[in-house]
Amino acid sequence: MTPRVQGIDHVVLRVSDMARAIRFYGEVLGCPVERRNDDLGLVQLRAGAALIDLVDIAGSLGTAGGAAPGREGRNMDHLALRLETFDEAALRAHLAAHGVSAGDVAARYGAEGEGPSMYIHDPDGNMIELKAPPV
Repeated sequence: MTPRVQGIDHVVLRVSDMARAIRFYGEVLGCPVERRNDDLGLVQLRAGAALIDLVDIAGSLGTAGGAAPGREGRNMDHLALRLETFDEAALRAHLAAHGVSAGDVAARYGAEGEGPSMYIHDPDGNMIELKAPPV
């Protein structure tokens, strides 16, 4: 039997500065902390129906993953987050207020069809696609 995937459950990102990553995902992207396991160096943030797990590269889980993320040692290509609404001017102003630069908006295909999106980077260099509802 072929499994039937219903959606993304969680994405795990290895980060070099946990406090900075929590601020970015919490304040910039609005993903609140849901759970912490400090013994493992793990913080789980709510992203709609899914979770974003942040793993401290200096913690027990993080050291098992090898070198820290960076230009030559990325852990993934990008994470796409589906936004409820997409007001480009307001989104750019919010990101700029947090020191985050955003790429151009282009129509891209995603889980719900084609719609506008833009790319940003988190403090560890992980690329994030901010995806609008389909047009």
